[in-house]
Amino acid sequence: MTGTPSGPRRVFVTGASGYIGGRLVPQLLARGHTVVCAARDPRKLQCRAWASAPGVSIATIDLATGSPEAAMSGCGAAYYLVHSMTSAGDAFRHRDLELAATFAAAARRAGVGRIIYLGGLGEMGDGLSEHLASRREVEHTLAAAGVPLTVLRAAMIIGSGSASFEILRYLVERLPVMVTPRWVTTECQPIAVANVIEHLVRCLDVDATIGATLDIGGPDILDYRSLMRVMQEELGVARRLVIPLPILTPRLSSLWIHLVTPISHAIARPLAEGLRNRVICRDDRAVRLMPFELLTARAAIRRALEHQSSSAVETSWSDAGPIPGDPDWAGGRVFVDRRECTIRADRAQVFAAVCRIGGGHGYYAADLLWRARGWIDRLVGGPGLRRRRRHPDVVRFGEALDFWRVTGLEPGQRLELRAEMKLPGQATLEFTLADGGADGGTRLIQTARFRPRGLAGLLYWWAIVPLHAFVFRGMLDGIRRHAERAVIRVVAG
Repeated sequence: MTGTPSGPRRVFVTGASGYIGGRLVPQLLARGHTVVCAARDPRKLQCRAWASAPGVSIATIDLATGSPEAAMSGCGAAYYLVHSMTSAGDAFRHRDLELAATFAAAARRAGVGRIIYLGGLGEMGDGLSEHLASRREVEHTLAAAGVPLTVLRAAMIIGSGSASFEILRYLVERLPVMVTPRWVTTECQPIAVANVIEHLVRCLDVDATIGATLDIGGPDILDYRSLMRVMQEELGVARRLVIPLPILTPRLSSLWIHLVTPISHAIARPLAEGLRNRVICRDDRAVRLMPFELLTARAAIRRALEHQSSSAVETSWSDAGPIPGDPDWAGGRVFVDRRECTIRADRAQVFAAVCRIGGGHGYYAADLLWRARGWIDRLVGGPGLRRRRRHPDVVRFGEALDFWRVTGLEPGQRLELRAEMKLPGQATLEFTLADGGADGGTRLIQTARFRPRGLAGLLYWWAIVPLHAFVFRGMLDGIRRHAERAVIRVVAG
């Protein structure tokens, strides 16, 4: 029984700003559904291409402090796509259960027809990693509210921008010889992100999935060493030597992943722990209930690499998570480095040049110093300079650019970046555009602010002040040159 399409309906989606939710919403809209997107900060969604489409509404909801009951009213289904992607002992598990309980209780009171949850695939029993065990607990919590629950369990999700894919690609791309834990011989059944989204959308129209727990996976079952070989072949690099060592613990593995890839050790730890579990579909019920062509692991990797090379990455693992508010600059000394210049270009050209900083483009000047700062940050546990940008020229609110996060965005007027590097204080870098005055052009004001924390913060600021002339002045001059060259190219064209 595959069910009969029941027509468009009103659907509630949590996690719409995350990796899966950001891809699910446009597919739901394409099938004619109306979608209510829940977000802690609606600015993370407003710059998405689908945010202003007919049939989309955005509700400002933080499950940790409020109930989504009112926004859920009239919804036939609600997707729960909230996951803690860090490993912090009982704290993250307890928080996940609290959020799930709040969501499920609100769904019951609002009369929602069903809850759909994307969980983690893995063998049952006491040997589950803490991360997978938490996913099982969330399933039980959602089911306990009494609303019919559909659970889709997926293993490794392969897609441009996914954390698992980024780890795999960076390891194979950068390391000709890999010393790995024993988990490289563990079998898995990876699935393309496009197929995950298809399952999530199709199950709405298949009544037999109501109340069911379904394992979803691609057509291939292979160990991680074989998956690395496929990645190596698709990247076109020389054969990689893989040496498994039993002494590498999940903690050591996560630190190694942190140094080699853009993924932080906090996110890499639960992923590394989960890799010790064999993750294979127990049956083919999902395929029988929702039949469609599944991508092989090779095809999924090839498609993900093509999307990255063409800057067609819809969402990224770094999109999710809370965005810090404006720094509380009151009550303490704030150091300011403010510089400005007038550029012979219009606002659009200047803003485009500003938006190209970071994420692989560099910083227009002193790139050696920026790279050194990035390596230091990686060594002390920060993100460093490896968080690639989704698009080479366009940024959006909430996006990660190296060790910065976009926390202010007014196209053509203002871009604010907040530092997520390891620092003894709070730092922001702001670009503001204004009219150039009587001489025309555009005035660009660049402002770096730093609020030190303790003596270490003061020492840090005074240590880097001599470098500002190279770093910040060079950045401003580089932006000016790039924007003015763009004007010349337009005129010449």
